[in-house]
Amino acid sequence: MHPERQRPASRPLYTPEERVRRDATVWTLVQGILAPVQFLVFLVSLGLVLRFLATGEGQSAATVSVVIKTLALYTIMVTGCIWEKVVFGRYLFAPAFYWEDVFSMLVLALHTAYLLALLTGALDARGLMWLALAAYAAYVVNAGQFIYKLRMARLQGHAGIVAVHA
Repeated sequence: MHPERQRPASRPLYTPEERVRRDATVWTLVQGILAPVQFLVFLVSLGLVLRFLATGEGQSAATVSVVIKTLALYTIMVTGCIWEKVVFGRYLFAPAFYWEDVFSMLVLALHTAYLLALLTGALDARGLMWLALAAYAAYVVNAGQFIYKLRMARLQGHAGIVAVHA
């Protein structure tokens, strides 16, 4: 059975102890900085990839941007694993972020496939850019998952504050 299904429906995203660890670790700040940086890199790269596909111009810039985006992804994944270990006691697949981590594996696989195809010459330039777009589509879904969880955490945190003051 999936770990989130084992949790009672009313269980908050974080226990009080997990919330204290989350708020105390520097890795929360690191994630808070890296996530928007990665998103900006994604937006620039997406524009360059789409430009190349539409005009055939800017292949080198698009290729470099996808590599930079992939390196940003690897960085945020490693630091995210450390954050998850500090907060939840495991590097991946904590029940609160199980599906986000599952989808992150797909995102990593697609970005890594791009790098492998680039290094081995397995795809031509257009094939590489279409693979990058597939990786980016998965990234957008994954980013949406994390934004949803961030919103839930803020709402639950606010509800906790209201409950304490009530």
